[in-house]
Amino acid sequence: MRRLAAALVALLLALPAAAQVAAQVAPHPVLAALPIARLDLPWWRARFAAKAAELRAAPPDLVFYGDSITEDYERAGPPAWRNFRPVWQRFYGDRHAANLGFKGDTTASLLWRLEHGEASGIHPRVAVVLIGANDFGRPHWSAADTLLGIDADVAAIRRHLPSTRILLLGILPSGRSAWVSANTATVNHALAAAYAHDPMVRFRDLSALFEHDGALDTALFLDPKLTPPEPPLHPDAEGQARMAAAIEPLLADWLGDRVHGAR
Repeated sequence: MRRLAAALVALLLALPAAAQVAAQVAPHPVLAALPIARLDLPWWRARFAAKAAELRAAPPDLVFYGDSITEDYERAGPPAWRNFRPVWQRFYGDRHAANLGFKGDTTASLLWRLEHGEASGIHPRVAVVLIGANDFGRPHWSAADTLLGIDADVAAIRRHLPSTRILLLGILPSGRSAWVSANTATVNHALAAAYAHDPMVRFRDLSALFEHDGALDTALFLDPKLTPPEPPLHPDAEGQARMAAAIEPLLADWLGDRVHGAR
């Protein structure tokens, strides 16, 4: 918590003066750090139940917590840019891995899932966490709130799974707006500082994988390939494979097995 407090102080100092004053004089419940379910959505409720049954039937050694970027591993093409399933099989197919990505989830919704069974009755060796992008979407939560939400998710995993090592991934870059990009960079910078020396949590910012000559490489995203095209947000199959390859040496070390991913 001291590391998080220091990161928050640095974050607040980087905010405009008016925002700093508002944060000081108008405290509010941080929704990003409160458990919020999405049980009103039939598909979300059904997926939550299905994943609970999956965890009971086959407790994982490796678990992925996240949003649609993680859930995309379950999608299959054609076309090739939407064919994620082979990437999952190549890297994680023989590792007793569980995909707990839910499209549209914020830090708050992941926290609800963690507190309602997705971190109970299992004992994975490693948990990979990629969350926060949707906090900047419809909820329009601030960088400070999103940082607290991510920390709440990590704290919940640590509380429920004290022996599990956590690979915390930074929010991926996107082409949604200048405001989103600025907040993404702010959160990632704060997370890098907060978890720089934690023996059970390793932070990795994969932003550079999706940049070329200092700009966002839109060719690595599926959204511009849709009809009609949408702003870059979700990596395509190639982008996802690059992510998997980037974290693979650390996962292999933590899991005590061979490096996966060779074609």
